[in-house]
Amino acid sequence: MSERPTLEELRVRVVEVAQAMAAKGLVEGTAGNVSARTPEGNVLLTPSSVAYADITPDGLAHVDLDGNVIDGANPSTERSMHLACYRAYPEVGGVMHCHPTYASMFAVARRPIPAAIEEVVVYVGGDVPVCAYQTTGTDELGDEVARNVADRSAALMANHGMLTVGPTVDEAFHVAAVVEKTAQIVWGARLLAGDAPLGAVPDEVTANFTNVYHYVRTEMWPR
Repeated sequence: MSERPTLEELRVRVVEVAQAMAAKGLVEGTAGNVSARTPEGNVLLTPSSVAYADITPDGLAHVDLDGNVIDGANPSTERSMHLACYRAYPEVGGVMHCHPTYASMFAVARRPIPAAIEEVVVYVGGDVPVCAYQTTGTDELGDEVARNVADRSAALMANHGMLTVGPTVDEAFHVAAVVEKTAQIVWGARLLAGDAPLGAVPDEVTANFTNVYHYVRTEMWPR
């Protein structure tokens, strides 16, 4: 594991990842939010209602795990889900909340995204679950999302979007990209298959890759 970034380096990386999220089309406008755990155990979070192109490293919100502002901007109104994940899982170093088109289709349909390709098991831990509906910005949503990423790196929020976690903010972004591409693949595969069931990764392979995910998360993610 490489040396952890300094607070100032982390500020730059959060902004770069947030702007990459917008550039990739995982959000529209000022929707979504990105955060990272600081070396001191606090959180850097993208600000509320600021266009991604206009966010600067000094313009991030710097909060403690209870949401109290240490310095910087007003944090996103959806900070509860980020903070709930950091409080529950000391290995989580980055969180991304986004509204990608295909994954959000599954969220509205309230159907999990199946781990139909091997890398989903490796990077996510298995199928992407759907959280029970809770109102945006509430502590209840934060608790529900955190519960669903206990053994996964991604979860869908009913009628809302997706949240991903990782050891770093870069890894949370990578997981979001993998899940969105998988959602697109599954959507298209179901059109092609019609009434026929989709092909599935063999159970033995899924079990092996699930073990890889859990080993990496418990042994290699920083704490």
